[in-house]
Amino acid sequence: FGSSSTHNNHDFLECLTVQLQSSNSATDAIYSPSNATYASLLLTQNLRPGSTTPNKPLLIFTPFYDHEIRAAIHCSKKLGLQIRVRSGGHDYEGLSSTSRNNPFVVVDLRNLRTVTISADEKTAWVQVGATLGQLYHTLAQKSRTLAFTAGVCPTVGVGGHFSGGGYGMMSRKHAIAADNVVDAKVMNADGKIFDRRSMGEDLFWAIRGGGGTSFGIVLAFKVNLVTVPETVTVFNVTRTSEQNATQLVHRWQYIADKVDENLLLRLFLRSVTSPVTGNRTVIASFTTLYLGGVHDLLPLMKQQFPELGLVEKDCTEMSWIESILFFAGLQNQPLDILLNRTTPSTVFFKGKSDYVTEPIPVDGLQGIWRFLHEEAENRAELQFSPYGGVLSSFSESETPFPHRSGNIFMIHYGVMWDSQGNQEAEKHVSWMRRLYGYMAAYVSKSPRAAYFNYRDLDLGINNSGNTSYEQASVWGLKYFKNNFKRLVRVKTKVDPTNFFRNEQSVPSLYSS
Repeated sequence: FGSSSTHNNHDFLECLTVQLQSSNSATDAIYSPSNATYASLLLTQNLRPGSTTPNKPLLIFTPFYDHEIRAAIHCSKKLGLQIRVRSGGHDYEGLSSTSRNNPFVVVDLRNLRTVTISADEKTAWVQVGATLGQLYHTLAQKSRTLAFTAGVCPTVGVGGHFSGGGYGMMSRKHAIAADNVVDAKVMNADGKIFDRRSMGEDLFWAIRGGGGTSFGIVLAFKVNLVTVPETVTVFNVTRTSEQNATQLVHRWQYIADKVDENLLLRLFLRSVTSPVTGNRTVIASFTTLYLGGVHDLLPLMKQQFPELGLVEKDCTEMSWIESILFFAGLQNQPLDILLNRTTPSTVFFKGKSDYVTEPIPVDGLQGIWRFLHEEAENRAELQFSPYGGVLSSFSESETPFPHRSGNIFMIHYGVMWDSQGNQEAEKHVSWMRRLYGYMAAYVSKSPRAAYFNYRDLDLGINNSGNTSYEQASVWGLKYFKNNFKRLVRVKTKVDPTNFFRNEQSVPSLYSS
């Protein structure tokens, strides 16, 4: 840090300490770079490409109470420092933990993680610092048949996941997490807390798919729980190119969004070395959840996707919570592993997303395979996540999340590498961008859509201060389509001075 950063650091620390002491709060939740815990708190789940040392926060603050968050907002405004709010740290571009504009402070909400379940009402209040794993674990303690529809990675924080959408293995039956949010508590830039009734329907609409951090600090969500059978069925069937993978993937596109809504057939595509030929081959993993028993699943698969050749021994019946462990790659682990917050990793990662509205032809798929073979074995992966089912029953404007009917599936692109340095990063990010360029012919257009929770700064970026509607719409229309205009109106109303901002935050018209 330079002298000005050191000065800011001291000023913010002094301001926050005074604020906390005035409310009889402990000051041991403040971590500066000289504190040993700071480095472990700084570690995010997805390291940004190019460097292990992006701009670091002056301080990391881990409040326990609402008034402590209010104190951080007060000091931020008084000293003109940005704050970044984090719940789980999985942000794909690290925007919850880093900033292109020093100085800034991270408010890490990991200590706001109470989950309160009302089994009779089939609802839960979930504080945003809870992880998906903790939510699922708490549900499992209450019931074998109460569940929630959200993502598969247990260390993801509720705050970012729910407010950005929240696709998961039950989304074709029970929609996304944001569709099941029925109330929330949000703190604004003045430190005032609102619930659904007092915040109004516009802001409540915005934080269910439009991202929370543009509009305020979401403290908790109330969600409707879903009822699942006592027994569900999972399978993970893999096929290589030599085993007809290309034709199966091609055929999958014609049925994935049309099969029974209790069935979600997800596809993972990687390049590996064939044990048969010794050459690189594509491996397609059909990773599936069926909300029912195997004897109902088998005739369904035989009718709707006979080409896969699914047989009973491919399938495993289990409880819903056991399926959470299965899809997270934690089979045969104790349930308490879902309470782990961290997955220590020094892997660098770049992700992107697309939506597909017409099946990709075989020669288009073969082009994808060629790209996968360019990267090191098992280091690049495409996920094809099917839509249809109940997702198609929502209008595009019901929530800010616009990806509804007409989408066959979403593509998630991911590439990982271990070596530090900009040269190594540039090699892999360049590969990803070339693949993304190749895919333009096969995916949605006008706009080319993207999923906000798979954040991608390649789509566009705000100015370091305030930004215009025109500039922000370059990325905003891709994530939110026509909903972006309403999001900007909400932002202008609830945060006119653009206090809550980052590289891809919704802009306020007053401050542009």
